[in-house]
Amino acid sequence: MANEKLSFTLTTSTPQTAGETQSPGGVQKEKVIIIGSGPAGLTAALYTARAQLNPLVIAGHELGGQVSLTYEIENYPGFPEPMTGQELVERMKTQAERFGARINLFTAVTEVDFSRPGGPFYIKTDDGNEYEAEAVIVSAGATHRHLNVPGEKEFTGNGVSYCATCDGFFFRDKQVVVVGGGDSALEEALFLTRFARNVTIIHRRDELRAGKTLQKRAFANDKISFLWNTVVESINGEQTVKSVTLRNVLTGETQEFPTDGVFIFIGHDPNSDVFAGQLERDAFGYIVTDREMKTSVEGVFAAGEIQDRLYRQVATSVGQGTAAAMSCERWLAEREAEIQATSEEASVAS
Repeated sequence: MANEKLSFTLTTSTPQTAGETQSPGGVQKEKVIIIGSGPAGLTAALYTARAQLNPLVIAGHELGGQVSLTYEIENYPGFPEPMTGQELVERMKTQAERFGARINLFTAVTEVDFSRPGGPFYIKTDDGNEYEAEAVIVSAGATHRHLNVPGEKEFTGNGVSYCATCDGFFFRDKQVVVVGGGDSALEEALFLTRFARNVTIIHRRDELRAGKTLQKRAFANDKISFLWNTVVESINGEQTVKSVTLRNVLTGETQEFPTDGVFIFIGHDPNSDVFAGQLERDAFGYIVTDREMKTSVEGVFAAGEIQDRLYRQVATSVGQGTAAAMSCERWLAEREAEIQATSEEASVAS
């Protein structure tokens, strides 16, 4: 699929707004399409909309991506009081729409054809629509990583969760475990203490990777305890989770640990599979960009967690979305100037 040219039916129609042409039964032509609606994508939408490029955002099935599941954001500049990820995403969406960005909710990209450097670029979505774009900004984000142990898939939604904000309420006065040692794991563990009787953090190392402030808060919380140098071997139960089988990575000793819930926060993988063979990716699947957010294909840009393996913060994603939008705007202007110059030269020659 990756190296095949997609089949699209393009028909000519009358432009409806700048950058948009609707072809009934065919391909909808756009000037700029943004894939993804996290902080990077919504920022890119804001900047391209203000540049009068009339962007179309294909949001995916979760507006805001991973950040929308974050219960509390307290390190975004300009907001001294904590706010939820959903609140921040809604504000970003409203601001982008105020300048004319169009956002297609609950729709995800299933196929792309970026085989022509400089475009046009072709995109298909899971609602059956097809698009042609002059430029594309890819900001499809990342997805939580799985443990891939017995019981994980079977008990997802019945005791296994990847979102404390979504499911914490269902574990009132129960005991739960959190797997992971980074910022997300500690943030979610702290949130779970609002509901659970106790929270045990299981980490494969003997020290945490999370920021010092989060560590301090977690260590000071009486409801939180730690199991170090430990991994989950299986998740056990009947209709719902009853226990996890744990293994000490130093001694090899195993134990069955009772729990009502398993919350997994062991990192994320970029949502880049649909771009395999279309855009250059690194060994971890992240899209490769230069400092201007340009990808390996001229006219296609990328921003946010789909290309950022190091920082993965809301603030850095916003900056990358800004850079991608400005680079996209500049590239389109330069290309249009070249086309105009070529047209004028041809006119003079004739």
